[in-house]
Amino acid sequence: MAAAVNARAALSAHADLSSNWAGYVAIGFGSTASTASSAMSFTDVTGQWVQPKASCAAGTPTSVAVWVGLGGYSESSQELEQAGTSADCSADGLASYYIWYELVPSNSINLKLKIRPGDTIAAVVKISGSDVLVQVTDRTRKTRFTKHLRMASPDLTSAEWIVEAPSQCGSDGLCSQIPLTNFHSVVFTRSFAIGNNVPGAISSPTWTSTALQLVPRASRFFGDPNQPATLGGAGAAPSALSQDGSGFTATWQANPFAGGG
Repeated sequence: MAAAVNARAALSAHADLSSNWAGYVAIGFGSTASTASSAMSFTDVTGQWVQPKASCAAGTPTSVAVWVGLGGYSESSQELEQAGTSADCSADGLASYYIWYELVPSNSINLKLKIRPGDTIAAVVKISGSDVLVQVTDRTRKTRFTKHLRMASPDLTSAEWIVEAPSQCGSDGLCSQIPLTNFHSVVFTRSFAIGNNVPGAISSPTWTSTALQLVPRASRFFGDPNQPATLGGAGAAPSALSQDGSGFTATWQANPFAGGG
């Protein structure tokens, strides 16, 4: 569920514009758009949200992915480890919902667990060496998927809590960003990470937290340095963090601010 990285555009202090991500990212002190700090290593990220309901209309297919993950924020990143849910709208205006995980550069894997709007979802990505644990729990249905995977060199330079406009790639390797589904809003809670063996909320003083606004015309992309830019369309923006620093609301925007793109 990823797209590419090019240049940084600032919203304000500790904020970025992105063509495909909205939410929050935690990075080590000294990290820049092009170079991640080697002084910080994130090994665990968790988050909880209520699966939003898609508003679909016949016409252009749309998609939205809601996930937590590690890596993929730096321009030099080649890997990204993530797990979450998606809400897609078909060209006929029909909605579909599913749970998935992805270890970029490998393709995402859709799971057979059933999910519906209103279900409370909790996701975990935890890494120890080359072992990657992905876990997604539907607290409403009391179902859970857990799997240990092997990854030669996972990216541990950032932790994320994200709403994304995914990209779709053809057999020829060419990719294009899918328009963002109208998901209205989604509330992240219980959002925590572990960096350098220290646990904390998104706002932890152990690292820097950066807000991301999704503006399709923005020049910055995340997750895969080979994806193309996109033109226009809906976006999304995060609220300020909750008082305890472990939650926020991401809201769909029909006409996001295009500055910096």
